[in-house]
Amino acid sequence: MLFFWHTLLSFWRDPAYRSLIFATNIFLGIGTIAYRYIEDWSWLDSLYFSVITLTTIGYGDFSPQTNLGKLFTMAYIVIGVALILGFVNTLFLHYKEEVTKKRNTKKNVK
Repeated sequence: MLFFWHTLLSFWRDPAYRSLIFATNIFLGIGTIAYRYIEDWSWLDSLYFSVITLTTIGYGDFSPQTNLGKLFTMAYIVIGVALILGFVNTLFLHYKEEVTKKRNTKKNVK
């Protein structure tokens, strides 16, 4: 469990990770605001739709009904999925690096 917290802390220290967290949150905010005003959804429904769209889950319980909403969603998906994939890739690479460091430390101790 300590390794988990140490890894999370090291993620936060990584500038690339912090930048992606910031960009992802900004992009979720943009989507939430856009859907709130374009589709006239509640704030929670707008955030919910933004998250399930960017994570490619897409339950289908919400879908844009206006032409502007549909156009926005197409652009949101193309840009947002690339952003999320970059975020996941950065997490994976950083985690892999931390695991490698931990293994090397254990080998050097023995």
